[in-house]
Amino acid sequence: MARSSCGEATPGMWRREAGTALRRAEALPEERSTPHAIVAGVQIPHVPTEWAPHAHAMHELVWVRGGTLTSRVADRVFTVFEGSGLWMPAGVVHGGRATAGAEFHDAFFAPDRTPFAFGEPKAITMTPLLESLLTHLSRTDLDTEARARAESVVFDVLQPSERQFALHLPGDARIDPIAEALLDDPADGRSLEEWARSLEISDRTITRAFRHTTGLSFAQWRQMLRVHRALMLLSDGFDVTTVSETLGYRQPSSFIAAFRRVMGTTPGAFFDPADGTPGSVRNAVSDVQNA
Repeated sequence: MARSSCGEATPGMWRREAGTALRRAEALPEERSTPHAIVAGVQIPHVPTEWAPHAHAMHELVWVRGGTLTSRVADRVFTVFEGSGLWMPAGVVHGGRATAGAEFHDAFFAPDRTPFAFGEPKAITMTPLLESLLTHLSRTDLDTEARARAESVVFDVLQPSERQFALHLPGDARIDPIAEALLDDPADGRSLEEWARSLEISDRTITRAFRHTTGLSFAQWRQMLRVHRALMLLSDGFDVTTVSETLGYRQPSSFIAAFRRVMGTTPGAFFDPADGTPGSVRNAVSDVQNA
């Protein structure tokens, strides 16, 4: 578990920001006796908001606009940004945190009326068409036939992303202190050798443990974690220099290079300077408009 600045344990994610609202999951759609296969809605947290770990009896798809959502699921941390969503299978325990002002969208899918099943959390490509359909389904004035038609198209177009952007946590007692420290403070710049001395194990043991549990070297894992955190900070409007300093890089150019290695593009190309929209969303919108 990471620790908040107040010393409280948080759901294995980032240090809790001052003013964060802690919330329980709201009443589930099935508790409202909905007859629909898909129930969609939206809320806008005006302060950073954290949801305690919980599970639903229905599948859930969450996505955001104008911010990011971080979700902890067992040994993985997912960061959801504009253009992407996260599918959470029914019964899977998860916690979440949304940045202030983000439009937090969710849609619940009745398992017995959903003609597919993702057995584990999946990143979902939130195309303009899919977002429009789910927004349409959030209306309360749709008749049965109109709702059924929209739901059937959702089932046709909902697809996992080609890239599953998740940070795997080690889950190994020998190196968990490293992960906890970096989740609490991504700027922690201790080297592999310094960590080895601190934990009284060899640097080779740390290297092997990271490779075995996460598939990444220590340096690669720390770089991936910092990019996850960078997405939250950039979507909150922080400039590249501030984000670079916050994450412990000596020069903004080093941060930009690390971001490019993980995301395939620079922060400036990923986020539109005018409105903070990720490039993947802008390109998808452009493709639709030019079709």
